[in-house]
Amino acid sequence: MTSLALPAASHALAALQKSLGPLDAQAAGLLVAAATDLSLVIDAEGVVREATFGSADLADEGCEAWLGRPWVETVTVESRPKIAALLKDAAPGAVTRWRQVNHISPTGTDLPVRYAAMRLAKDGQILVLGRNLRAMASLQRTLAETQQALERDYLRMRGAETRYRLLFQLGSEPVLVVDAATRRVTDINPAASRLIGRAEKRIVGQDAVDLFDGASLRDLESLFAGLRVTGQAADLDAALSQGRGSVRVAASLFRQENATSVLLRLAAPDTVALEASAARAGIGALDVLRNLPEGFVVTDPARRVLSANPAFLDLVQLATEEQVRGQPLETWLGREESEASALFATLAQHGLVRHFPTHIRGAYGGVEDVEVAAVSVTGGSHPCLGFTLRATPRRAAPVSGGRELPRSVEQMTELVGRVSMKNLVRESTDLIERLCIEAALRITRDNRASAAEMLGLSRQGLYAKMHRYGIGDLDGRDVADDA
Repeated sequence: MTSLALPAASHALAALQKSLGPLDAQAAGLLVAAATDLSLVIDAEGVVREATFGSADLADEGCEAWLGRPWVETVTVESRPKIAALLKDAAPGAVTRWRQVNHISPTGTDLPVRYAAMRLAKDGQILVLGRNLRAMASLQRTLAETQQALERDYLRMRGAETRYRLLFQLGSEPVLVVDAATRRVTDINPAASRLIGRAEKRIVGQDAVDLFDGASLRDLESLFAGLRVTGQAADLDAALSQGRGSVRVAASLFRQENATSVLLRLAAPDTVALEASAARAGIGALDVLRNLPEGFVVTDPARRVLSANPAFLDLVQLATEEQVRGQPLETWLGREESEASALFATLAQHGLVRHFPTHIRGAYGGVEDVEVAAVSVTGGSHPCLGFTLRATPRRAAPVSGGRELPRSVEQMTELVGRVSMKNLVRESTDLIERLCIEAALRITRDNRASAAEMLGLSRQGLYAKMHRYGIGDLDGRDVADDA
């Protein structure tokens, strides 16, 4: 590495010398101390002979102990090559490039300093100028923490939005969301779409009043006017358009994203025809569920089996429904007890579970990979839980402690309940290390030395981890890099 000459700086110094005259040693020392956070004088052997500190932030960093010690021994292992380069590149009349090193600090946190050096012609000593980077490192750490906090807030907002959409779509009560200023429908759930008799895309954007018969127009306009003035409106009976019958309309006002919206709830009367249709549909649905090729089982809230179809009996290797009725579902479900507990806890919290991978254990030792979907039905006089179990192709689970690691966070989360927490934490650490090394190599375009510096590792330490995770071409590349 060659020193960087500074002709512009030389001209500036010449101009200052002409106007101010030559500076004595004391004045020069004061000027250097005022312009930098710290300055060091290094002898030809690389030993710190003098040290001047211009920043009060360095008072507790143990810098006084550097005097009389080789400069290279005051820094961390990965910074020692940079110290050697600074000492080698220092030349009279030229300033080296700035290099960041980390000093060992008694506070327990390394002290980052940015150095440039220049050799003094008269006795061969080297003047080193340093800038304290701890404040910058603190700002970078604060920025990273702020970004993580924003990411967590975003994920929470996404989760809340997902729960809202799930409840809105699965709700049995017909609901419309209407813009209070324009009366345009902005959202509608499937129950309301079925009640009105139109597709969702044909309803969104229409004036909500146009969904009702003309005879109800005046009452609906009075309802929206009352909401805008007082924020409240009494329920009313209105007739849907196209002869879809009468409904009870309840409206409430709410604000969202600096806009005012109206929540319209439609309650349709229960007629004999609808009840008969529902009864017929219920009988047909039972026949469909019993003949499904996927396992289907209904349990009470305590997870004791009430009913099961033949496909479930095949999975658990039993012949009749009487053999499973009254038995806890966890008798056959789950690799470990913790896995079944995780499924039931999620179902109790959200009321719905999709794509939960697990095992089903047969009465005679058979094990089958299955994917479980579950729903909790808490309404009515007979609350129950419903489960469907679909057989999936057998996949080899990652072996704990082996060379093969999960390739993503999603695969890592699939191990919860299958692998002990101790092994899962170890594999998570290995996954993070491998992803960081791959990212550093990608950023530096496979420059091993730059990647090691970016990660705060020695090159040998980086090579050892690359060997461990099987990253890159390690047959002849390492020797070439070391050379």
